[in-house]
Formats: sequence, C-alpha cells, structure tokens
Amino acid sequence: MMKKILVVLLLISLAGRAFAQESAGRPITRSTMYGVGTVNLYDTYLSPLEYTGVQARVLRESTRMTRWFDGNVSRQVLFQGHVGMAQNPAETADELTGMVNWNYALHYNFSLMDGRLQLRAGPMAQLHGGFLYNTRNGNNPAQAKLYANLAASGMAIYHIPWHRMPVTLRYQMDVPLLGIMFSPEYGQSYYEIFSLGHSRGIVHFTSLHNQPSFRHWLTADLKFRPFTLRLGYMADVQQARVGGLRTHDYSHSFMVGLVKQLLLVK
Repeated sequence: MMKKILVVLLLISLAGRAFAQESAGRPITRSTMYGVGTVNLYDTYLSPLEYTGVQARVLRESTRMTRWFDGNVSRQVLFQGHVGMAQNPAETADELTGMVNWNYALHYNFSLMDGRLQLRAGPMAQLHGGFLYNTRNGNNPAQAKLYANLAASGMAIYHIPWHRMPVTLRYQMDVPLLGIMFSPEYGQSYYEIFSLGHSRGIVHFTSLHNQPSFRHWLTADLKFRPFTLRLGYMADVQQARVGGLRTHDYSHSFMVGLVKQLLLVK
C-alpha cells in the first residue's frame, strides 16, 4: 500500500509541475513540499461513523509579481493532492481517500515596516476532485468528490534578517465563499444517476451556510547556502451539508520541501 501511495504522490507532483508554469519576465518563487499527518473522514452516504487514519500530501506552489496596479499584485498557483487510509472506531472497515485540487489566486500586496512585513489579500479560484471508498460496503461503496469554489485568500509574510540564516515566516488562510458541488441525494445511487438517468438534484450551490470550510498553513523558509529549506504545517478543513448528506474531511499535515527562486528576463 505504501508503494502505491508513493507512486500516486509522484504522479501528482509531476502533474503539478505542468499546472504551475509561469511566463517569463518577472521573478518567480517555486516550491515543492511533501507531508504526512492525520485525517478524519465522515460521509453519511457511505457510513454513519467517523473514520480516522493517516494521510500523505504533496504540494507545488508558484508565485510571482505581475505588472498590474503598478506591480502591487502577485499571482499564486497551487496544485496539491493527498491520499489516505482511515479506519472506523471498531477497526472493522477501512476507507481510502484520494483528492487533488488546483488553486489560482491574485493578491494585492501591502508593504509595511520597510518591507519586512507584507500583507496580501485577494480572490482565489479552487477546483477539487477525488474519491472516497469504503471497503465494507457492497452497495454504494464509493463516493465521488467534485466541487469548485470562489474563495477569499489572505496571507502575512515576515522577513527576519538574521545574518547567518535569514528566515521568512508566512501564514496563509483561504476560505471558500461561493461554489457548486456534485453530490447525490440521500438514498440516491450512482446506478440511478448514470444508468437510469435520474440526475436531477445532483448539482448543489454552496456558500458559507452549507460549506463552512477553510485551509490555513504556516511555513518557515530557512535560507541556507546554496538552498532554501521550507518547513510547514497545514490544517485543511473541508465540510459540507448538501442533498440530505453530511460530509467532512479534516486533516493536519507537517510538511517539508525546497524553495527555488528564478529571475527570468524576457
């Protein structure tokens, strides 16, 4: 199972490289991080029980300044994915999960304290896709996960100019505000949807009232010579109540990776 997880993470990482490409002309900061942590899964379409277990995650990020608004707007592209395995409280059944998501954000930059502190805020588009599979179920063993959001994103970046090893601290939080989500109704099977054509009501509009979710993460960049090490912690809270179903995916991950800075000239 661990070999399969590593293969999936490698494929996600390679796909994220394609999504995170940026055009030339501005400084670009790119990073790849890998992490492990805990996960708590709940989906009443599959089971009335919560499942807890472990999760592996990969994240690719690319950021750059644009020329918009006198060069005060930055662009951030995130591509991440995770796979995990969880058990019910009695340890009689497992759930397997796999998710990928792509995020594109534009942040307006505010510089304070002679540039040592930066505040950024702006909109973010999010696309999510994946699955949840219950090994115990005969009927309805799996649930597809597909949803898109328009989110609010903000971050604070603080530079500590230590002579021997400069450190950059960053905190970011993303909150979905409006979106759409695929989900069957309570008691509606995938056979009814795709074989019998009973697809009414499978697309739901979401907002804070039925999808109160957020993702926040903290990173520390340690600038060694000749590389920069990035350490991080991410809490990803995804939950929804649509179609008579309740779902959540809570995860906590500790991450590590490398940062690469490029100065591309047209």
